[in-house]
Amino acid sequence: MTQDEWGELKQELLKSVGNNNFKTWIEPLDLSGIEEGVATLNVPTKYQGEYISQKFGDVILYHLGKRAPEIQRINFRVPGNSGARPQPKKKAPNQVDEAAAWMKNDGSVPGAPIDPRFTFETFVVGKPNELAHAAAKRVAEGGPVTFNPLFLYGGVGLGKTHLMHAIAWELKTRRPDLNVVYLSAEQFMYRFVQALRERRMMDFKQMFRSVDVLMVDDVQFIAGKDSTQEEFFHTFNALVDLNKQIIISGDRAPGEIQNLEERIKSRLQCGLVVDLHPTDYELRLGILQSKAETYRKQYPDLGMDDGILEFLAHRISTNVRVLEGALTRLYAFASLVGHKVTLELTQDCLADILRASERKITIEEIQRQVSDYYNIRLSDMIGPKRLRVYVRPRQVAMYLCKQMTSRSLPEIGRRFGRRDHTTVMHGVRKIEDLKVQDGQIAEDLELLRRTLES
Repeated sequence: MTQDEWGELKQELLKSVGNNNFKTWIEPLDLSGIEEGVATLNVPTKYQGEYISQKFGDVILYHLGKRAPEIQRINFRVPGNSGARPQPKKKAPNQVDEAAAWMKNDGSVPGAPIDPRFTFETFVVGKPNELAHAAAKRVAEGGPVTFNPLFLYGGVGLGKTHLMHAIAWELKTRRPDLNVVYLSAEQFMYRFVQALRERRMMDFKQMFRSVDVLMVDDVQFIAGKDSTQEEFFHTFNALVDLNKQIIISGDRAPGEIQNLEERIKSRLQCGLVVDLHPTDYELRLGILQSKAETYRKQYPDLGMDDGILEFLAHRISTNVRVLEGALTRLYAFASLVGHKVTLELTQDCLADILRASERKITIEEIQRQVSDYYNIRLSDMIGPKRLRVYVRPRQVAMYLCKQMTSRSLPEIGRRFGRRDHTTVMHGVRKIEDLKVQDGQIAEDLELLRRTLES
């Protein structure tokens, strides 16, 4: 492959990964050569090579394979190192080796790569996370330390790491003079063990105590690791005494982390502790709308039916990463098959995710809630009577069964007095029309949905 072809390929990657990712990670890459099915790429640093391999390795290999089918693997090499370094593999949690090297020649402490996608501009704010967002913004202003530490906690995929990266980006932009270090608790442990092994604990202590802002992600990882907890405690105290900012994240509140020393729990609770609550429907929809806007620019010719984002926001509620990943897969699939994004395509493409995210809401539960809401007897709603006072609630219940369960139309029909599936289809379509025209119906649906999801 010639350098001109490599340049053309990089332009294809620009379209695939976006402008920010391209400038930060892909543009510095150079093609060194191709030998025995392995493409060797020059990368500025080892850490960049590891990050690019993990985040963009598949897409780079895909584009290389389109132009040179013989390429089966990628190696990343730092120029000046002898030989090509094999594509890095993820280290096991208890493995300490060269990847744990922690000291740079200039005496600074290297941190983990900061994801350029995770900024305050790309963080969608809603009621479940607005306090955490406000606190993170305040810390990121880089002014006098007002609460120390800032402790962010919440379940998987609720935005903790996004806010941590956003703080790091903002601080580096506003105060480039500050020594800001972001790393996971796991990486802190790696560096600590490496220092012990190499008998360089004084260097370790001096360097970690010289940072201006220390950011440690997933602090629960050090729970139960006595020596690491001991060093973390002393590092924490030293930085607080020097009025340096500390930002910590965890999967639960400090007091609820098992096997974490009480003195560390106490220290972590002496600042501001903020939780990121599980997402609500409005926040999930906002996240999807924000991400969809990016994809519309990337796939300008790819249409999407109304209601798809609302459908996903209702059906996938536990994890924002899963939610965003589902939309990514949906757009990728639709672009590959050259088909507009419809509800049918969405259900086919995301069948496994939708099954895993199923709320286990039953038809019977929906029927009971709807009959109670409209103050009618359940037997009348599912019975043969065709009075309007029963027909409309019946259609609402059918609509909710279609939207909130994975049951087929024939099965839903059977649960409504053995009605035909075409009757269910008619009822669903009727409610879909009415919710646009009648504000009361739209409000009824939303209230019922929230009640069923609670």
